[in-house]
Amino acid sequence: MTAPPTVPMRPIPANAPRPIPAGRAEPLPETPGIAAPAALAADHFSFWYGSNKALTDITFDMPIRSITALIGPSGCGKSTFLRAINRMHDTLPGARHEGEIRLDGVNVYDPSIDPTALRRWVGMVFQRWNPFPKSIYDNVAYGPRINSSPPRHELDRIVETSLRRAALWDEVKDRLRESALGLSGGQQQRLCIARTLANEPEVLLLDEPASALDPISTQKIEELLYELKRELTIVIVTHNLHQAARASDYTAFFYLGRLVEVGPTDRMFTAPREERTNSYITGRFG
Repeated sequence: MTAPPTVPMRPIPANAPRPIPAGRAEPLPETPGIAAPAALAADHFSFWYGSNKALTDITFDMPIRSITALIGPSGCGKSTFLRAINRMHDTLPGARHEGEIRLDGVNVYDPSIDPTALRRWVGMVFQRWNPFPKSIYDNVAYGPRINSSPPRHELDRIVETSLRRAALWDEVKDRLRESALGLSGGQQQRLCIARTLANEPEVLLLDEPASALDPISTQKIEELLYELKRELTIVIVTHNLHQAARASDYTAFFYLGRLVEVGPTDRMFTAPREERTNSYITGRFG
């Protein structure tokens, strides 16, 4: 699989206050095997839940406009790392970290960063779809209404565009005022993706987004991610190794809170450099 093209990030709308301060930190050294520019980078990042150390010294790049899959057995730290990217752990008592996670070269844990604003730019979709008990339209319009209160015609445009980007518009365009809870599970998950896209994020995080879906819905989600990576940097946690092999450009293998190996997905699944990676991929443990 070829590396994603070297292209600039999508420009930020002029009326959208960016939570990342101006200026870039020095870039990390290139991750071995990854030559594409990084939109996200972890730099010696460790994380604790109280006295429990969940992540140890994680350092790697997640290249721009690509899909990076995080794999590993349950409890290895994949979801902890994913949620650390947009600071979902901030409200947990006793949670603390060392090191950095950088977005566009700037540490997202910098004291000047507003975590709520950060989550607008680093959107997240969870394992279990969680639409609001509102109409399909109101679900997608929620973020823009809170963030910028656009006029109705602009809100209509945002809702349609977001649903189109989530490959859902044709299925719901005549049902926009109906409850989102009446959609199928796969449709509700794509609605949650549309709701996130309405905020115009740069990064999309997904935690097992298809684990509870049927094979047809799973295929639609994977096809959607393939289209979205043309615009976004995507990081996905998955226990499904076939999904990681199909859908991602890069794969990072976590084990016992450490990053064992990371590289292009085709190499990781055909010629891993670490024996632990090979043992996990071939089903000898996990």
